Amino acid sequence: MKLLAWLGRKVGGALVVLWLVATAIFIGVRLIPGDPAEAIMGGPGSQASAEALANARSEYGLDLPIISQYFLFLAKLIRLDFGTSYSFKDPVLQIMGEVLPPTINLALLALVVAWLLALLFALLAMRANKFGRLLGNAVEIVAAAVPHFWLGAVLIMLFSSMLGWLPAVANGTPAGLVLPVLTLALPLAGFLTQLMRDSLNTAMGSQFALAARARGESRLTVFRRHGLRHAALPALGLTGWAFSSLLSGAVVVEAIFARPGLGRSLLSAVLARDIPMVTGIALFSALVYIVVMALTEAIERLIDPAGADS
Repeated sequence: MKLLAWLGRKVGGALVVLWLVATAIFIGVRLIPGDPAEAIMGGPGSQASAEALANARSEYGLDLPIISQYFLFLAKLIRLDFGTSYSFKDPVLQIMGEVLPPTINLALLALVVAWLLALLFALLAMRANKFGRLLGNAVEIVAAAVPHFWLGAVLIMLFSSMLGWLPAVANGTPAGLVLPVLTLALPLAGFLTQLMRDSLNTAMGSQFALAARARGESRLTVFRRHGLRHAALPALGLTGWAFSSLLSGAVVVEAIFARPGLGRSLLSAVLARDIPMVTGIALFSALVYIVVMALTEAIERLIDPAGADS
């Protein structure tokens, strides 16, 4: 019963969030200066006639009252009809199906690398002396604060231009993934490490850790059996947010490394005022956030059932 109630709350909350996101998108795209009919006809440079613009408004329902447009917009979304992209001239779902896999692969790889780096840094911080911990803390803060565009440029200059080890442009090979993944993963790793280190210090100084040390267990054993779980929980709780931030960061990273994907498509759609494409990508991002947050909470309940029910 608890599981069914939890699922019911999650599904209900997801529907409300998606409705709010859809409403915000509907309002936001109509506040952007310019005529949507011009975007449909190819932009202001197309020099479309007044008759062609009027036909476009009629075909896409842009001549209806705003409240009618809103309910028509919601009705189409319920049927998973995102319409046809103004700029690509193909159905939005078809385009997203083509550009989605590269972005998901990039974000998932970056998330895994960020977690591995965070665990490694947390372990090194536990075994370091006072100076090492201070140095590690400084590195974590800098890594978490570095913007993606700056980090990507530095990595290209260092590993591609100067050393020639890795390609600067995504070329479809595993080597072409290294720099984009690191550009996304390093700032997130710095942030996760800060969370894990604080929780780890609290866990390693708790009564159960001190009792384990008194029984003769080594510090590394206590870390592996007890401290790691408590250190990972706060960072795990932010994994949903982290994955969504990686998807948004992919907009910059895919542009820097000329990598095809959802991010570059979103950037092109915004510049072209492609309302259907922007709507589809934004709603998909919201749905991914909801799903990942639900999976994260489920994992937390498995790791710490008492804490999840409290």
